[in-house]
Amino acid sequence: MYFLKLILRNALRHKLRTGLTLLGIFVAIVAFGLLRTVVESWFAGAENASTTRLVTRNAISLVFSLPITYGERIRQVDGVDHVSHANWFGGVYVSERNFFPQFAVDSGTYFPLYPEYRISPEDMKTFLHDRKGCVVGRKLALQHGFKVGDVVPLRGTIFPGTWEFVVRAIYDGADAKTDTSQFFFHWDYLNETLKKTVPRRANTVGVYIVGIDQASRAASVSSVIDQMFRNSLAETLTETEKAFQLGFVAMTEAIVVAIQIVSFLVIFIIMAVMANTMAMTARERLSEYATMKALGFGPARLLALIFGESLAIALAGAAAGITATFPVADWFAAKMGTLFPVFGVSRATVIMQLAAVLLVGTVAALFPGLRAARLRIVDGLRNIG
Repeated sequence: MYFLKLILRNALRHKLRTGLTLLGIFVAIVAFGLLRTVVESWFAGAENASTTRLVTRNAISLVFSLPITYGERIRQVDGVDHVSHANWFGGVYVSERNFFPQFAVDSGTYFPLYPEYRISPEDMKTFLHDRKGCVVGRKLALQHGFKVGDVVPLRGTIFPGTWEFVVRAIYDGADAKTDTSQFFFHWDYLNETLKKTVPRRANTVGVYIVGIDQASRAASVSSVIDQMFRNSLAETLTETEKAFQLGFVAMTEAIVVAIQIVSFLVIFIIMAVMANTMAMTARERLSEYATMKALGFGPARLLALIFGESLAIALAGAAAGITATFPVADWFAAKMGTLFPVFGVSRATVIMQLAAVLLVGTVAALFPGLRAARLRIVDGLRNIG
Protein backbone atom coordinates (compact mmCIF):
# COMPACT_ATOMS: atom_id res chain seq x y z
CA MET A 1 0.00 0.00 0.00
CA TYR A 2 2.81 2.40 0.91
CA PHE A 3 4.51 1.64 -2.38
CA LEU A 4 1.32 2.39 -4.36
CA LYS A 5 0.88 5.64 -2.42
CA LEU A 6 4.43 6.61 -3.34
CA ILE A 7 3.76 5.89 -7.04
CA LEU A 8 0.58 8.00 -6.96
CA ARG A 9 2.32 10.93 -5.30
CA ASN A 10 5.17 10.81 -7.79
CA ALA A 11 2.71 10.74 -10.70
CA LEU A 12 0.90 13.84 -9.37
CA ARG A 13 3.96 15.78 -8.30
CA HIS A 14 4.07 17.80 -11.54
CA LYS A 15 0.34 18.14 -12.20
CA LEU A 16 0.54 20.20 -15.41
CA ARG A 17 3.01 17.83 -17.06
CA THR A 18 1.01 14.78 -15.96
CA GLY A 19 -2.23 16.37 -17.13
CA LEU A 20 -0.85 17.16 -20.59
CA THR A 21 0.55 13.64 -20.90
CA LEU A 22 -2.83 12.19 -19.91
CA LEU A 23 -4.51 14.39 -22.50
CA GLY A 24 -2.09 13.17 -25.17
CA ILE A 25 -2.71 9.52 -24.30
CA PHE A 26 -6.46 10.12 -24.21
CA VAL A 27 -6.51 11.64 -27.71
CA ALA A 28 -4.17 8.97 -29.10
CA ILE A 29 -6.21 6.07 -27.68
CA VAL A 30 -9.49 7.51 -29.01
CA ALA A 31 -7.92 8.10 -32.44
CA PHE A 32 -6.39 4.62 -32.47
CA GLY A 33 -9.70 2.99 -31.49
CA LEU A 34 -11.65 4.95 -34.10
CA LEU A 35 -9.19 4.14 -36.90
CA ARG A 36 -9.15 0.44 -35.97
CA THR A 37 -12.97 0.43 -35.98
CA VAL A 38 -13.01 1.98 -39.45
CA VAL A 39 -10.66 -0.76 -40.70
CA GLU A 40 -12.79 -3.49 -39.08
CA SER A 41 -15.93 -2.02 -40.60
CA TRP A 42 -14.29 -2.21 -44.02
CA PHE A 43 -13.97 -5.96 -43.57
CA ALA A 44 -17.32 -6.44 -41.78
CA GLY A 45 -19.10 -7.75 -44.88
CA ALA A 46 -16.47 -10.43 -45.43
CA GLU A 47 -16.26 -11.37 -41.74
CA ASN A 48 -20.03 -11.86 -41.52
CA ALA A 49 -20.26 -13.85 -44.75
CA SER A 50 -21.84 -17.29 -44.61
CA THR A 51 -19.65 -20.30 -45.37
CA THR A 52 -22.55 -22.08 -47.08
CA ARG A 53 -23.30 -19.33 -49.59
CA LEU A 54 -21.56 -18.97 -52.95
CA VAL A 55 -21.79 -16.11 -55.42
CA THR A 56 -21.75 -16.77 -59.17
CA ARG A 57 -21.06 -13.80 -61.43
CA ASN A 58 -19.90 -13.12 -64.96
CA ALA A 59 -16.25 -14.18 -65.27
CA ILE A 60 -15.31 -11.01 -67.15
CA SER A 61 -16.72 -8.46 -64.73
CA LEU A 62 -19.66 -7.69 -62.48
CA VAL A 63 -20.69 -5.11 -65.06
CA PHE A 64 -21.81 -7.92 -67.37
CA SER A 65 -24.92 -9.89 -66.51
CA LEU A 66 -25.86 -13.56 -66.71
CA PRO A 67 -28.88 -15.15 -68.43
CA ILE A 68 -31.81 -15.99 -66.19
CA THR A 69 -31.75 -19.52 -67.62
CA TYR A 70 -28.53 -20.30 -65.71
CA GLY A 71 -30.46 -20.48 -62.44
CA GLU A 72 -32.24 -23.74 -63.18
CA ARG A 73 -29.03 -25.40 -64.40
CA ILE A 74 -27.16 -24.34 -61.26
CA ARG A 75 -29.99 -25.76 -59.16
CA GLN A 76 -29.30 -29.22 -60.63
CA VAL A 77 -25.67 -29.33 -59.39
CA ASP A 78 -25.04 -31.89 -56.68
CA GLY A 79 -24.62 -30.14 -53.31
CA VAL A 80 -26.73 -27.09 -54.21
CA ASP A 81 -29.69 -26.55 -51.89
CA HIS A 82 -30.97 -23.13 -52.91
CA VAL A 83 -30.46 -20.70 -55.77
CA SER A 84 -31.53 -17.08 -55.94
CA HIS A 85 -30.41 -14.05 -57.89
CA ALA A 86 -29.99 -10.31 -57.48
CA ASN A 87 -29.29 -7.20 -59.53
CA TRP A 88 -27.53 -4.07 -58.34
CA PHE A 89 -29.95 -1.21 -59.03
CA GLY A 90 -27.92 1.91 -58.30
CA GLY A 91 -30.77 4.41 -57.97
CA VAL A 92 -30.64 7.86 -56.38
CA TYR A 93 -32.96 8.83 -53.53
CA VAL A 94 -33.54 12.63 -53.61
CA SER A 95 -29.83 13.35 -54.22
CA GLU A 96 -26.53 11.52 -54.65
CA ARG A 97 -25.66 12.24 -51.02
CA ASN A 98 -28.32 9.74 -49.87
CA PHE A 99 -26.52 6.69 -51.20
CA PHE A 100 -27.62 3.27 -49.98
CA PRO A 101 -27.36 -0.22 -51.53
CA GLN A 102 -30.39 -1.27 -53.59
CA PHE A 103 -30.98 -4.74 -55.01
CA ALA A 104 -33.65 -6.24 -57.25
CA VAL A 105 -34.00 -9.77 -55.89
CA ASP A 106 -35.99 -12.90 -56.58
CA SER A 107 -38.17 -12.34 -53.53
CA GLY A 108 -39.41 -15.89 -53.06
CA THR A 109 -35.95 -17.46 -52.96
CA TYR A 110 -33.69 -14.65 -51.78
CA PHE A 111 -34.72 -14.12 -48.15
CA PRO A 112 -34.68 -17.84 -47.18
CA LEU A 113 -30.96 -17.71 -48.05
CA TYR A 114 -30.41 -14.89 -45.55
CA PRO A 115 -31.86 -15.98 -42.19
CA GLU A 116 -29.99 -13.11 -40.55
CA TYR A 117 -32.57 -10.71 -42.03
CA ARG A 118 -35.49 -10.87 -39.62
CA ILE A 119 -38.86 -9.99 -41.18
CA SER A 120 -42.24 -10.69 -39.60
CA PRO A 121 -44.30 -13.28 -41.54
CA GLU A 122 -47.16 -10.79 -41.98
CA ASP A 123 -44.91 -8.12 -43.48
CA MET A 124 -43.22 -10.67 -45.72
CA LYS A 125 -46.60 -11.86 -46.99
CA THR A 126 -47.64 -8.28 -47.77
CA PHE A 127 -44.35 -7.65 -49.54
CA LEU A 128 -44.64 -10.78 -51.70
CA HIS A 129 -48.14 -9.75 -52.86
CA ASP A 130 -47.17 -6.22 -53.90
CA ARG A 131 -45.20 -6.04 -57.14
CA LYS A 132 -43.97 -2.53 -56.25
CA GLY A 133 -43.27 -3.42 -52.65
CA CYS A 134 -39.83 -3.11 -51.08
CA VAL A 135 -38.03 -4.21 -47.91
CA VAL A 136 -35.72 -1.79 -46.12
CA GLY A 137 -33.28 -2.34 -43.29
CA ARG A 138 -33.90 -0.84 -39.84
CA LYS A 139 -30.85 1.44 -40.00
CA LEU A 140 -31.88 2.77 -43.40
CA ALA A 141 -35.46 3.29 -42.23
CA LEU A 142 -34.28 5.27 -39.20
CA GLN A 143 -31.93 7.40 -41.27
CA HIS A 144 -34.56 8.49 -43.80
CA GLY A 145 -37.67 8.10 -41.67
CA PHE A 146 -39.14 5.33 -43.84
CA LYS A 147 -42.29 3.70 -42.46
CA VAL A 148 -44.41 0.82 -43.74
CA GLY A 149 -46.70 2.26 -46.41
CA ASP A 150 -44.39 5.10 -47.45
CA VAL A 151 -43.68 5.58 -51.15
CA VAL A 152 -39.95 5.76 -51.97
CA PRO A 153 -39.06 7.22 -55.38
CA LEU A 154 -35.67 6.33 -56.86
CA ARG A 155 -34.09 7.91 -59.91
CA GLY A 156 -32.51 5.16 -61.94
CA THR A 157 -28.95 5.54 -63.17
CA ILE A 158 -28.23 2.06 -64.54
CA PHE A 159 -31.93 1.57 -65.31
CA PRO A 160 -33.23 4.98 -66.48
CA GLY A 161 -36.49 6.43 -65.30
CA THR A 162 -38.19 7.24 -62.02
CA TRP A 163 -39.12 4.15 -60.04
CA GLU A 164 -41.59 4.20 -57.17
CA PHE A 165 -41.65 1.59 -54.43
CA VAL A 166 -43.91 1.11 -51.43
CA VAL A 167 -42.29 0.11 -48.13
CA ARG A 168 -43.94 -3.16 -47.15
CA ALA A 169 -41.49 -4.47 -44.57
CA ILE A 170 -38.61 -3.32 -42.38
CA TYR A 171 -36.09 -5.99 -41.48
CA ASP A 172 -33.94 -6.23 -38.38
CA GLY A 173 -30.62 -7.99 -38.04
CA ALA A 174 -30.07 -11.25 -36.20
CA ASP A 175 -27.25 -9.48 -34.32
CA ALA A 176 -25.44 -6.16 -34.22
CA LYS A 177 -23.14 -7.20 -37.09
CA THR A 178 -25.97 -7.70 -39.60
CA ASP A 179 -26.14 -5.07 -42.32
CA THR A 180 -29.50 -3.29 -41.96
CA SER A 181 -28.82 -0.48 -44.42
CA GLN A 182 -30.01 -2.22 -47.59
CA PHE A 183 -33.03 -1.84 -49.86
CA PHE A 184 -34.63 -4.81 -51.66
CA PHE A 185 -37.43 -4.97 -54.19
CA HIS A 186 -38.87 -7.47 -56.68
CA TRP A 187 -36.66 -8.44 -59.63
CA ASP A 188 -39.90 -9.26 -61.52
CA TYR A 189 -40.92 -5.59 -61.35
CA LEU A 190 -37.59 -4.54 -62.84
CA ASN A 191 -37.62 -7.27 -65.50
CA GLU A 192 -41.16 -6.59 -66.67
CA THR A 193 -40.40 -2.91 -67.06
CA LEU A 194 -37.21 -3.69 -69.00
CA LYS A 195 -39.15 -5.96 -71.36
CA LYS A 196 -41.19 -2.91 -72.37
CA THR A 197 -38.46 -0.29 -72.42
CA VAL A 198 -35.13 -2.07 -73.10
CA PRO A 199 -35.93 -5.65 -74.17
CA ARG A 200 -32.30 -6.62 -74.79
CA ARG A 201 -31.54 -6.09 -71.07
CA ALA A 202 -34.46 -8.19 -69.84
CA ASN A 203 -34.18 -11.74 -68.47
CA THR A 204 -30.68 -11.20 -67.12
CA VAL A 205 -29.35 -11.08 -63.54
CA GLY A 206 -26.29 -9.61 -61.91
CA VAL A 207 -25.29 -12.48 -59.64
CA TYR A 208 -26.60 -15.83 -58.50
CA ILE A 209 -26.51 -16.62 -54.80
CA VAL A 210 -26.06 -20.34 -54.29
CA GLY A 211 -26.79 -22.10 -51.02
CA ILE A 212 -24.86 -25.36 -50.56
CA ASP A 213 -25.45 -28.22 -48.15
CA GLN A 214 -21.91 -28.32 -46.67
CA ALA A 215 -19.30 -25.58 -46.37
CA SER A 216 -16.57 -28.14 -47.12
CA ARG A 217 -17.98 -28.63 -50.62
CA ALA A 218 -17.66 -24.96 -51.62
CA ALA A 219 -14.62 -25.51 -53.86
CA SER A 220 -15.99 -28.56 -55.67
CA VAL A 221 -19.44 -27.04 -56.25
CA SER A 222 -17.86 -23.80 -57.51
CA SER A 223 -15.72 -25.76 -59.93
CA VAL A 224 -18.68 -27.75 -61.29
CA ILE A 225 -20.76 -24.59 -61.85
CA ASP A 226 -17.96 -22.76 -63.68
CA GLN A 227 -17.14 -25.85 -65.74
CA MET A 228 -20.79 -26.10 -66.75
CA PHE A 229 -20.70 -22.67 -68.44
CA ARG A 230 -17.15 -22.80 -69.84
CA ASN A 231 -16.89 -21.72 -73.48
CA SER A 232 -20.38 -20.18 -73.34
CA LEU A 233 -21.24 -16.58 -74.23
CA ALA A 234 -21.31 -15.75 -70.51
CA GLU A 235 -18.72 -17.75 -68.59
CA THR A 236 -19.07 -17.67 -64.82
CA LEU A 237 -16.83 -17.18 -61.81
CA THR A 238 -18.11 -18.79 -58.63
CA GLU A 239 -16.55 -18.02 -55.26
CA THR A 240 -17.49 -18.05 -51.61
CA GLU A 241 -19.42 -15.10 -50.29
CA LYS A 242 -16.40 -14.09 -48.21
CA ALA A 243 -14.08 -14.12 -51.24
CA PHE A 244 -16.66 -12.11 -53.18
CA GLN A 245 -16.80 -9.47 -50.41
CA LEU A 246 -13.01 -9.35 -50.10
CA GLY A 247 -12.87 -8.61 -53.83
CA PHE A 248 -14.58 -5.28 -53.13
CA VAL A 249 -12.25 -4.58 -50.19
CA ALA A 250 -9.24 -5.24 -52.42
CA MET A 251 -10.32 -2.37 -54.68
CA THR A 252 -9.72 0.03 -51.79
CA GLU A 253 -6.77 -1.79 -50.25
CA ALA A 254 -4.50 1.26 -50.47
CA ILE A 255 -6.92 3.28 -48.33
CA VAL A 256 -7.18 0.51 -45.73
CA VAL A 257 -3.40 0.14 -45.54
CA ALA A 258 -3.00 3.92 -45.14
CA ILE A 259 -5.50 3.97 -42.25
CA GLN A 260 -3.72 1.07 -40.56
CA ILE A 261 -0.35 2.81 -40.87
CA VAL A 262 -1.76 6.04 -39.43
CA SER A 263 -3.31 4.15 -36.49
CA PHE A 264 0.07 2.70 -35.54
CA LEU A 265 1.83 6.04 -36.10
CA VAL A 266 -0.50 7.58 -33.54
CA ILE A 267 0.68 5.05 -30.97
CA PHE A 268 4.32 5.62 -31.90
CA ILE A 269 3.97 9.38 -31.43
CA ILE A 270 2.33 9.09 -28.03
CA MET A 271 5.06 6.61 -27.05
CA ALA A 272 7.65 9.30 -27.82
CA VAL A 273 5.70 11.87 -25.76
CA MET A 274 5.37 9.48 -22.83
CA ALA A 275 9.05 8.52 -23.00
CA ASN A 276 10.02 12.18 -22.92
CA THR A 277 7.83 12.75 -19.84
CA MET A 278 9.38 9.86 -17.94
CA ALA A 279 12.91 10.84 -19.01
CA MET A 280 12.40 14.38 -17.67
CA THR A 281 10.90 13.03 -14.46
CA ALA A 282 13.79 10.63 -13.84
CA ARG A 283 16.44 13.24 -14.63
CA GLU A 284 14.93 15.72 -12.14
CA ARG A 285 14.89 13.08 -9.38
CA LEU A 286 18.37 11.66 -9.63
CA SER A 287 19.34 13.10 -6.26
CA GLU A 288 16.16 11.59 -4.75
CA TYR A 289 16.96 8.18 -6.16
CA ALA A 290 20.50 8.44 -4.76
CA THR A 291 19.07 9.31 -1.34
CA MET A 292 16.65 6.40 -1.50
CA LYS A 293 19.51 4.08 -2.41
CA ALA A 294 21.46 5.39 0.57
CA LEU A 295 18.44 4.61 2.78
CA GLY A 296 18.34 1.02 1.56
CA PHE A 297 16.14 1.05 -1.56
CA GLY A 298 17.54 -1.51 -3.99
CA PRO A 299 17.76 -1.09 -7.82
CA ALA A 300 14.75 -3.39 -8.31
CA ARG A 301 12.51 -1.24 -6.11
CA LEU A 302 13.58 1.96 -7.89
CA LEU A 303 12.94 0.27 -11.22
CA ALA A 304 9.48 -0.84 -10.03
CA LEU A 305 8.75 2.68 -8.75
CA ILE A 306 9.45 4.25 -12.16
CA PHE A 307 7.62 1.52 -14.07
CA GLY A 308 4.67 1.87 -11.71
CA GLU A 309 4.47 5.63 -12.25
CA SER A 310 4.70 5.27 -16.04
CA LEU A 311 2.04 2.54 -16.18
CA ALA A 312 -0.25 4.45 -13.80
CA ILE A 313 -0.21 7.52 -16.06
CA ALA A 314 -0.62 5.41 -19.22
CA LEU A 315 -3.50 3.34 -17.82
CA ALA A 316 -5.31 6.41 -16.47
CA GLY A 317 -5.18 8.01 -19.93
CA ALA A 318 -6.19 4.73 -21.55
CA ALA A 319 -9.18 4.23 -19.26
CA ALA A 320 -10.54 7.64 -20.19
CA GLY A 321 -9.70 7.11 -23.88
CA ILE A 322 -11.33 3.66 -24.12
CA THR A 323 -14.45 4.91 -22.34
CA ALA A 324 -14.72 7.84 -24.74
CA THR A 325 -14.15 5.68 -27.82
CA PHE A 326 -17.69 4.23 -27.69
CA PRO A 327 -19.67 7.52 -27.82
CA VAL A 328 -17.20 8.97 -30.34
CA ALA A 329 -17.68 5.89 -32.57
CA ASP A 330 -21.47 6.22 -32.27
CA TRP A 331 -21.30 9.88 -33.24
CA PHE A 332 -19.01 9.07 -36.18
CA ALA A 333 -21.33 6.28 -37.38
CA ALA A 334 -24.33 8.61 -37.23
CA LYS A 335 -22.49 11.23 -39.30
CA MET A 336 -21.43 8.62 -41.89
CA GLY A 337 -24.99 7.34 -42.41
CA THR A 338 -25.01 4.12 -44.46
CA LEU A 339 -21.41 4.46 -45.67
CA PHE A 340 -20.43 1.92 -42.98
CA PRO A 341 -23.32 -0.57 -42.72
CA VAL A 342 -21.83 -2.07 -39.55
CA PHE A 343 -19.84 0.22 -37.26
CA GLY A 344 -19.11 -0.65 -33.67
CA VAL A 345 -16.13 -0.85 -31.34
CA SER A 346 -15.19 -4.51 -31.02
CA ARG A 347 -13.65 -6.34 -28.09
CA ALA A 348 -10.53 -6.89 -30.21
CA THR A 349 -10.14 -3.13 -30.63
CA VAL A 350 -10.38 -2.55 -26.86
CA ILE A 351 -7.79 -5.27 -26.27
CA MET A 352 -5.49 -3.66 -28.82
CA GLN A 353 -5.93 -0.28 -27.12
CA LEU A 354 -4.97 -1.79 -23.76
CA ALA A 355 -2.03 -3.66 -25.26
CA ALA A 356 -0.82 -0.49 -26.99
CA VAL A 357 -0.96 1.59 -23.82
CA LEU A 358 0.83 -1.09 -21.77
CA LEU A 359 3.54 -1.13 -24.42
CA VAL A 360 3.77 2.67 -24.29
CA GLY A 361 3.99 2.70 -20.50
CA THR A 362 6.64 -0.04 -20.42
CA VAL A 363 8.86 1.35 -23.17
CA ALA A 364 8.65 4.90 -21.76
CA ALA A 365 9.87 3.72 -18.34
CA LEU A 366 12.58 1.38 -19.62
CA PHE A 367 15.53 3.73 -20.07
CA PRO A 368 14.79 6.10 -17.12
CA GLY A 369 14.32 3.02 -14.92
CA LEU A 370 17.59 1.41 -15.96
CA ARG A 371 19.41 4.69 -15.45
CA ALA A 372 18.03 5.03 -11.92
CA ALA A 373 18.83 1.39 -11.11
CA ARG A 374 22.45 1.76 -12.24
CA LEU A 375 22.92 5.16 -10.59
CA ARG A 376 25.85 5.45 -8.15
CA ILE A 377 24.88 7.16 -4.90
CA VAL A 378 27.72 9.67 -5.07
CA ASP A 379 26.85 10.64 -8.67
CA GLY A 380 23.20 11.08 -7.78
CA LEU A 381 23.89 13.26 -4.74
CA ARG A 382 26.24 15.40 -6.84
CA ASN A 383 23.49 15.96 -9.43
CA ILE A 384 21.97 19.45 -9.34
CA GLY A 385 18.67 18.36 -11.10
